[in-house]
Amino acid sequence: MDNLYIVMPAYNEEANIESVVEEWYPHIADKGSESRLVIADSGSTDRTHSILLSLKKRYPRLEILSDTGKQHGPKLMALYQYAICMDKVEYVFQTDSDGQTNAAEFETFWKLRKQYEAVIGKRNQRGDGIFRLLVERVLCMILYFIFGVRVPDANAPFRLMKTSLIEKYLNKMPSDYNLPNVMLTTYFKYYSENIRFIQISFKPRQGGKNSINLVKIMKIGWKALRDFYCLKEKL
Repeated sequence: MDNLYIVMPAYNEEANIESVVEEWYPHIADKGSESRLVIADSGSTDRTHSILLSLKKRYPRLEILSDTGKQHGPKLMALYQYAICMDKVEYVFQTDSDGQTNAAEFETFWKLRKQYEAVIGKRNQRGDGIFRLLVERVLCMILYFIFGVRVPDANAPFRLMKTSLIEKYLNKMPSDYNLPNVMLTTYFKYYSENIRFIQISFKPRQGGKNSINLVKIMKIGWKALRDFYCLKEKL
C-alpha cells in the first residue's frame, strides 16, 4: 500500500487537538506501514504539547515535531522537509489542527492520487467569515498580477501532494518562508503541473482563539508582496 504522511502545524490548540487527532488518525491507520500523522507543535504556551504526548500512547503512528519554530509557515516548511527525508513516503497530505477541515472529505482526494500530482481544496464558502474569504480572493488576484497564474484558492490547508512534487519546489523558498502553501500552489500552476482543485467545506474554528488578527494579516500581506517579487525574479 502507498505510504502517506498527514502533516499539521499546531499552536495553542488545546481545545481542538484531541478531537482533530481522533478524526484524522484513521486515515493513516489503513495505509502503508510507514504512514504517519505528524504534528509540528513548537512554541505553544497552553496544554497542546502535553495533550499530544498523552495521545501518542494511544496512537503509535502519531509523531510530534517540537523544534520547528513558532510561526505557521516555518512549521509547514519543516513538516514538508521531514516527509521528503523519509524515502518510503509517496504522498503528503496537509491540513490544519484547528478543526476547520472535514476528514470525511479526504478519501475523495486519496482516490485521485494516481491521476494527479496534487489535489488541492478550494473553499468557495468559509465558515470563518467573509473577511477571510475576501483576503483569499485578493491574494489570488495578486498572484495573477505578479505570476500570471489563475488559482481558485491559493492557501487552502487541504492538499494531497506527491512527495516528489513537493521536493521539486520546496528549495525555491527560504526555510523560514511564511506562505509555503501559497507558493507551492503558484509553482504548480506556473510550471503546468498536473493538478486538480476540488471544492471542500470549511467550518468555523471549533475552539480556542485564532492567533492571526487583522493587524497581523496586514503585516503578513505587505511582507508577502515583497517576497512574491523576489521569488518571481528567481523563476
